Amino acid sequence: MSLNKLIKECAKNDRRAQKEIYHLFAGKLFSICLKYSKNKQEAQDNFQDGFIVIFDKIGQFKFKGSFEGWIKRVMLNSVLQKYRSRRVLNIVTEEIPDEVIVDIDDDDISLDFLLSLIGELPERYRLVFNLYVLDGYSHKEISKMLEIAEGTSKSNLARARAILKQKIESHQEQQESI
Repeated sequence: MSLNKLIKECAKNDRRAQKEIYHLFAGKLFSICLKYSKNKQEAQDNFQDGFIVIFDKIGQFKFKGSFEGWIKRVMLNSVLQKYRSRRVLNIVTEEIPDEVIVDIDDDDISLDFLLSLIGELPERYRLVFNLYVLDGYSHKEISKMLEIAEGTSKSNLARARAILKQKIESHQEQQESI
């Protein structure tokens, strides 16, 4: 069955079509949930809730543009809505630190290690860092998505970078002493 046909059948609450859509996009959508959740359990909860929203809103897809882009955006918005409702994004009014630059030797730091460090960031910093650095959103876009000021987005990014820099430098020092 074609993707367009599956989408139309999902809009009619056809469980078989929903199952196929689920299997087609589960991996990509779960990776979004992992990126924006503090742990795997929370990611699984966000994933399940996000798919409920997707199937509830699938009739709103207008077959203009990429369905994959639409479904990813719905999932991301579903995950971010949970954070907005919990009010974990506090307004920060302090000065924005200068750009943080970290000198990383590719042989010292693995991608998995970097991702684990990002996962350890406080929620508001992790969200802004992921949206800005990993997904390429602007501070203006992030401020709208998270319902925060642009300055808060910039400050949270700078703080996230500073924390990551400190942790990476600490790790590199430990590696040098071994």
